[in-house]
Amino acid sequence: MFCLERHEVWRDTNPNLQNSNEPKVLRRDGSYAEIDKLRGFLSYQRNAEPYREPLQRILDWKELNPVEDVDAEKHDSTERKVQAARCMNCGTPFCSTHSGCPVNNKIPEWNELVFNGQMREAIERLHSTNNFPEFTGRVCPAPCEGACVAGLVDLPVTIKNIEYEIVDNAWKAGYITARIPRARSGL
Repeated sequence: MFCLERHEVWRDTNPNLQNSNEPKVLRRDGSYAEIDKLRGFLSYQRNAEPYREPLQRILDWKELNPVEDVDAEKHDSTERKVQAARCMNCGTPFCSTHSGCPVNNKIPEWNELVFNGQMREAIERLHSTNNFPEFTGRVCPAPCEGACVAGLVDLPVTIKNIEYEIVDNAWKAGYITARIPRARSGL
């Protein structure tokens, strides 16, 4: 698994500058700049969220992925935005086709929504093709990452991590609720 340190974040403390609260992240060329989606796959390195250590995992029944407020490896919203910026929004997204995602998730669309911080819309887009992303985000072997066009020239987008984070965020925010049918079938 490819795991890098998080992208360094720098915030300008000068109150006279506009958008001084927008973080600046370290790019591949060594400069610091606000997170930019244009050519993000070239500007930022893949940084997959690592699984918890195996020796920790065998002692409990907790999540495989790091848990917020407990594990230091858990990506924050800035790193999630950087990873979503790596999606090329390519003309033919093989990640969303039969050679990538078996349920034909609209991956570039929800990556764009995550980049823009529209997490409610992201879970709605994810639910439009996938009834149980809370399962697939955890157990799917992520053939979409193998089909990612960015993977032709570099490492693919962290699609599985982004899907997992959309679902976790939706549960915490209360966007996922039971949909009780109006009339029961009686079976």
